[in-house]
Amino acid sequence: YKLTGCPSQGACAFLGTASTMQCMAEAQGLALPGSALMPATMRDILQGARNAGRAILNLAARGIKPSDIMTRAAFENAIIIHSAIGGSTNALLHLPSIARELEITIEPELFDEINHRIPHIAHIIPSGPNLTEIFWFAGGIPMVQKTLGDLLNLDVMTVTGETLRDNLKRLEQENFFERNLGYLNNHAIARDEVISPLDKASGIGSVAVLKGNIAPQGAVIKYSACVEQMRSHEGPARVFDSEEEAYKSVVDGKIQPGDIIIIRYEGPRGSGMPEMYITMEALVCDQRLNGQVALITDGRFSGGTKGAAIGHVSPEAAAGGPIAFIEEGDIISYSSSDRTVNVVGINGEKHSEDHIQSILSDRAKTGIIPRPPRK
Repeated sequence: YKLTGCPSQGACAFLGTASTMQCMAEAQGLALPGSALMPATMRDILQGARNAGRAILNLAARGIKPSDIMTRAAFENAIIIHSAIGGSTNALLHLPSIARELEITIEPELFDEINHRIPHIAHIIPSGPNLTEIFWFAGGIPMVQKTLGDLLNLDVMTVTGETLRDNLKRLEQENFFERNLGYLNNHAIARDEVISPLDKASGIGSVAVLKGNIAPQGAVIKYSACVEQMRSHEGPARVFDSEEEAYKSVVDGKIQPGDIIIIRYEGPRGSGMPEMYITMEALVCDQRLNGQVALITDGRFSGGTKGAAIGHVSPEAAAGGPIAFIEEGDIISYSSSDRTVNVVGINGEKHSEDHIQSILSDRAKTGIIPRPPRK
């Protein structure tokens, strides 16, 4: 596999978390224009490293600090780019955490508000067919910024010592947006297939923050990487207290099309919030279940995850959140368009919202079930 699937250095060739956070650094103005997702085997990356050294000396000489660049407007730019490219849901953990160090509060609702209005224009795996290097050949983050134009805060300071607006003008003058199109031609791919013009966007946004009686404080789905028919779904709960149990049920053929898998006690307190990647991949690789089963968890997902993957359920099970009191056979309903995720039935029978809430409250009186030890 090393010789064929991943034969050189560098990060993943899809928009996983490492690739996403490169894009977020550039979108915030913390990385040089055009540096995110630069192919690891090209000479450009050596020149980029030299340019970075010069930029650091310039910033030091001018007394420009990270806090001068990482303003709230810069964070908003990063979230706008994240929405436009279909970035990893892990950015919803990392960006607020970084902002907190700067005493800036980034609420989940800001992601949702931005994803309600920003077009999804970059078609990169897993939200499209293209590798990250193809995206870079098409113009990368600067081309997305240029396409979005005034939807961004263009007058923010960046590591060049100039504004984002000035950076884009300079790139235009240096022919950055045209010079790599020959590589795209080698792949017989047009730029518009990779980065759409605004009037040809595939949709609005890429990530939704869902709320409901399962996740009063929110949960996250990257609907741009989910087939249309599973962006909203209702089905019976299949409940597991660890990912290992859920994965075994998938590979043993115990999960049926239409089921909604619940994996709990995988949040920060429960087990450190690992990725539920292996279970989601098992679903995607099963022809019977692919595009037919959803997974809801207080854990998180890889940036490369495809499918109806709803994570970050909060409060988590280990903190006594409602996800701890879902039982096998409860009916679950979610909708990325309505931004909802709820228990709507008990033991296969639908009930009113008040009745459901009463039952969940009664179940909570017994307290949470201790998470089983890992084998």
